[in-house]
Formats: sequence, C-alpha cells, structure tokens
Amino acid sequence: MEKFAFLFRGGLNSESPEVMQKHMQKWFEWVEKLRKNGTYLAGEPLHPGGKQIAGSNKAITDGPFTEAKDIIGGFFIVSAKDYGDAVEIAKDCPDYSHGGTVEVRQVMKM
Repeated sequence: MEKFAFLFRGGLNSESPEVMQKHMQKWFEWVEKLRKNGTYLAGEPLHPGGKQIAGSNKAITDGPFTEAKDIIGGFFIVSAKDYGDAVEIAKDCPDYSHGGTVEVRQVMKM
C-alpha cells in the first residue's frame, strides 16, 4: 500500500448554518467510512489564513492571497494500492456538488 495526500480546494463555505451542518455531516460520514476500512491515516481542516515564508531572506507575509476556489481547505493522508485506487477513494468527497476539487498526490517515501 502507498500513501496519498488529498488536498481539498473550494467547496461549501458561506451557506446557512443548517446547510453547513448537513454538509459537515456528510464529511463526518465519509471519514468514518474511510476509518472503518483502514484507508484514512490522518487529516484535518485548515484555517483560511496563514503565513508564507519565501526567498533566501526568509521574508514572512500573511497569506495565502488566492481566490477562494484555490485555497486549500484541508487535507487527508490515505492508504491506497495505487493512483487509480486513490482517485476512486477521492471520488466520494462531499464537496464536488458545491464546486470543490480534490488534488491527489502520492507521498514520497523517505
């Protein structure tokens, strides 16, 4: 088995509290499904802001300053046989119906 990172972008972010609660329930159900089958290894939602360190002088700026659809809202680390398996797992993400995307990246062994 290999490790893959799922990076979640976009999705539901400004609906009514009732809609947000129903949507979050779908996320909880998906995570529970992945835990039960041993696929889910780690993951957390991320706050929208942060700090960015760049350049040889290590300049620190607030950020990221990107369009909402490009902000990474969270991540998972999952176990999958290969890219095809990881992509199939990612297809269950609840955010697609709200314009969200999932980037699937294989974790490099070190």
